[in-house]
Amino acid sequence: MNILGFLGAAILLTLMPGPDILFVITQSIIRGKKAGIIFACGLCTGLIVHTAAVSLGLSLILYKSPVAFAVLKYLGAGYLIYLGIKSFIHRNENSMELPASGGAEYKLYRKGILMNVLNPKVLVFFIAFFPGFVNPATENPAGEFLLLGVLFMAQAIVIFSLVALLADRLSRRLMQNNRFSLIMHIIESLVYFAIGISLIFVTVGSELPQA
Repeated sequence: MNILGFLGAAILLTLMPGPDILFVITQSIIRGKKAGIIFACGLCTGLIVHTAAVSLGLSLILYKSPVAFAVLKYLGAGYLIYLGIKSFIHRNENSMELPASGGAEYKLYRKGILMNVLNPKVLVFFIAFFPGFVNPATENPAGEFLLLGVLFMAQAIVIFSLVALLADRLSRRLMQNNRFSLIMHIIESLVYFAIGISLIFVTVGSELPQA
């Protein structure tokens, strides 16, 4: 198993512009670094489900079932579009801190989990990406898939946390401007809409997507 090669490729793919890193950046700009890191932890927690599914062979079964795959992608698309609508409704809010009450941290963490679990692109990505780094002579690759999944989650949380810190540092003064804050909230809702709609067109046999 080529662990160093896997980590190198995983880091490059994580840094490439894609849905997850865009979500982390927008959350960090709008709500601060703490929100970005919590959201990133939720996204990476969602990867546990995909890692377990790949290790047990369940993801391949789901991938080969048109009905199950369609259910997953429409649930994911619907959830993201719902978040886009919600974000647009609250576009006039201007806060660089999470609310102290109301379970805001848990809600943000849960949002990250659901967004990744319901994203069929992550499923396709894991199925396409992981086998290239598993020893073909291994009779039972489940353990190697599990290790690769853990390594992918570890590097992702480190990179996303650094991105959250950087985005927060660069935007803190700008977010004090009400007009800039409004623009960022609209961008956030558009990101949700765009990625949600894009999931509708994901098909079995899609090319390797960005996680």
